[in-house]
Amino acid sequence: MKTPSSDDAARVLVVGGGYVGMYTALRLQRTLKQELRQGRAEIVVVDPDPYMTYQPFLPEAAAGAISPRHVVVPLRRVLPHCTVVVGEVTALDHGERKATIATLAAAETGDGAFTVPYDELVLAPGSVSRTLPVPGLADVGIGFKTVEEAIGLRNHVLEQLDIASSTRDPDVRDAALTFVFVGGGYAGVEALAELEDMARYAVRYYHNVRPEDMKWILVEATGRILPEVGPDMGRYAVRELRARNIDVRLETRLESCEGRVVRLSDGSRFPARTLVWTAGVKPHPIVAASGLPLTDRGRLKCTAALQVDGAEHAWAAGDAAAVPDVTAPPATPDGPHPECAPNAQHAVRQAKVLAENVSAALRGGPVRDYAHKYAGSVASLGLHKGVAHVYGRKLKGYPAWFMHRAYHLSRVPTANRKARILAEWTLAGLFKREIVSLGSLENPRAEFELAAGTGRHNETT
Repeated sequence: MKTPSSDDAARVLVVGGGYVGMYTALRLQRTLKQELRQGRAEIVVVDPDPYMTYQPFLPEAAAGAISPRHVVVPLRRVLPHCTVVVGEVTALDHGERKATIATLAAAETGDGAFTVPYDELVLAPGSVSRTLPVPGLADVGIGFKTVEEAIGLRNHVLEQLDIASSTRDPDVRDAALTFVFVGGGYAGVEALAELEDMARYAVRYYHNVRPEDMKWILVEATGRILPEVGPDMGRYAVRELRARNIDVRLETRLESCEGRVVRLSDGSRFPARTLVWTAGVKPHPIVAASGLPLTDRGRLKCTAALQVDGAEHAWAAGDAAAVPDVTAPPATPDGPHPECAPNAQHAVRQAKVLAENVSAALRGGPVRDYAHKYAGSVASLGLHKGVAHVYGRKLKGYPAWFMHRAYHLSRVPTANRKARILAEWTLAGLFKREIVSLGSLENPRAEFELAAGTGRHNETT
């Protein structure tokens, strides 16, 4: 295996440690086992975080059903034969096959970034939240893509209950008990449903807050929610949420949220201290800066073999890649196939094919196309509630919720992680929910700063 990157080792650079990045590197460890042992191959994984977040379990982590440390997978533990670099790829020169990486150490010392040569490039940086220029959104909005955001949101919701319980100002109380979620996809609906379940349980321990005092509002710009589960199950989900006194507003947009006042396109206006933004994602910025071919939606243009179209030695999959779905018929007889949906079901399967194709390319063998017929979708609507449309069958309620948990448990990497999550679910069924807010975790030095006389307390005494 000839290599321009290092002495005798062919280097595979994996940009991103999420679904595709981690699963690709995990598979490459196995397919290139002999080459790695002999020092003829090297796998480098670059990600800003030293762990992969299993995002489908973020709503349950936010609700306290799963410990946050169990929805993340340490990259160094599952990738012992890879070099894991905690940093960010800031520039790519694929013509020279070089990547510029900025690490935490570079940020601390000011030494700057360093350049890494590679033989094969796997671009799997995932996506980031897609925001719109809504007045006030950047100041008060909360995202829901990371475990930090999920736990921060849990602490925030419980803190609002404390505020509402302790204030005598009706305006402050109303704002604290109003929770607005923008976006009717998986993230928005599941996060709202789980947190509403948790808050409704928590208020039984507040002497002056009742479940009906809370206002939970879901804002969706289109005419339906959860499009992945089909129109029938989407309508059922709306009915289920509204039966729980959740205000679902379809064909409605967020106009502004300045001064903790939410204004919607239907003319309504109300104070709210909580605004969760889950209205879509876009490819990671490194994709646009890569210089590789992109679609009109800013995703990497790929072939069915997961190669970046027109760029040798470059591969991509997942949210940042536009991969043709060869199992779906084209819109016109001579037209292209539609793109694979950017979801976990495709990402995990694409990673397997991608790793095998990269290994084949290094060995000079043939590559194969990615082909997977979409099986369907499942979504949780809170504890013991859900919707599913799988292999043409429609499920709702407890069966759909059970299928949601079973499917995602099967997709969590490592048996250790599966066992921990299963144990937590078992214990959660035997004991009461935890309703403690640990918001101080977000600023752990606050108490010490006060004691040392460097905080705001010192300025006012």
